[in-house]
Amino acid sequence: MKQSGSVKWKSPSNIALVKYWGKYGKQLPRNPSISFTLDAAHTITSVDYIYDPETVGPLLNFTFEGKSKPEFKKKILAFLVDIAGEVPVLKHMQLTIDSWNSFPHSSGIASSASSMSAIAMCLVDIERQINKGSDIDLYKASHLARLGSGSASRSVFPKMSIWGEMEKYKSSNKFAIPYHAKIDPIFQTFHDDILIVSKTEKAVSSRAGHALMENNPYAAARFQQAHDNIENLITAMTAGDLDTFGQIVEQEALTLHALMMASSPPYILLEPATLTLISKIQNFRKEQNVPVYFTLDAGPNIHMLYPHSAVAAVSVLLDEIKSYCVDGLIISDRVGNGPDKMEG
Repeated sequence: MKQSGSVKWKSPSNIALVKYWGKYGKQLPRNPSISFTLDAAHTITSVDYIYDPETVGPLLNFTFEGKSKPEFKKKILAFLVDIAGEVPVLKHMQLTIDSWNSFPHSSGIASSASSMSAIAMCLVDIERQINKGSDIDLYKASHLARLGSGSASRSVFPKMSIWGEMEKYKSSNKFAIPYHAKIDPIFQTFHDDILIVSKTEKAVSSRAGHALMENNPYAAARFQQAHDNIENLITAMTAGDLDTFGQIVEQEALTLHALMMASSPPYILLEPATLTLISKIQNFRKEQNVPVYFTLDAGPNIHMLYPHSAVAAVSVLLDEIKSYCVDGLIISDRVGNGPDKMEG
């Protein structure tokens, strides 16, 4: 029977505290990771659909912020074709998709995480509607999001997520799981101020960086380190131990970039301003005894993490370091509650 409808979802980006670097097979991680789900940095995706058993699909019309983006459409269509075996209704569907980001391009925020998780949420919602289901399957959404972007698997759950096999936490390589119930409440108040030191496109993409881990001489030790760091991080966060949390998170950020420098060929994504800001954050923490820490994704921009109780103190630091950011750009975010279904 022919059916039509519309769905709209808002889904956030996330920031990994323990990083995944290196993958195999079909978007499977070489090591587990754990992340904060963000709030302000999000993608809103609307999908109008027509389901018709006579249609040979998926057929796609795609715009980004109301404008045609052929390169984005090509990627999304390939994703839809790839997952049609797991979402069978796609084989008989025409979709009109528009996506909009709350943050600027090349701003140091993982747009693939928010965009692919938003599309995944729309797809499981559409499948639910057509099959007359009752609940949104977040685990299936996480699984589908992973097939589009590995880190996107972590964006569909509130507060914190683990992605990657760890027997103790019953986590999986195929989808992320929520993990925040036992964490000290102070971590649910955390802010993430993103310091934009460069808007230039990365010289080496994350996809290429993951591939270079295959021949990295430190890969095996790194994968074990990630397991150990997740264990130690969760222990610290359960106890409300901010110091140990900060030590692990900062080590993880620097390890990620050390792995890039040890790749063959080696490469460096850090900028001089990145190193300056790291030093200023660490010195401020030591001199003022304020729990403020940094992390990095696969790029030069810094994510500055701190609890809400430190907002007033950190505002002094923000005033001091703003001049090191491009056009003074600092994007303010915080730990959030995951995707939201929207009206209209």
